[in-house]
Amino acid sequence: MARFGTTADYNRIRHWIEERGGHPARIKGASDSETVRVDFSSETQEEISWDEFFQGLDGSRRAFLHRTKAEDDRARFGKIVRRKRLPH
Repeated sequence: MARFGTTADYNRIRHWIEERGGHPARIKGASDSETVRVDFSSETQEEISWDEFFQGLDGSRRAFLHRTKAEDDRARFGKIVRRKRLPH
């Protein structure tokens, strides 16, 4: 059974994304903080720095929802969601 977690912890987010071959991105041509994404190979997005990614995540009060347990621990399900009160 799959389990999911939500985090705003930079280290956990970066580790999860990089372990699956992804990188921080945003929609090409966009500049606002609400356009940060995780990219695994899309041509509609441009790669950005981790600093830009985390500034966008914080600036838009977003967190990262991701699969924490699955039959395949490399499952790529992860998305940016509205941030709720998260434990530190």
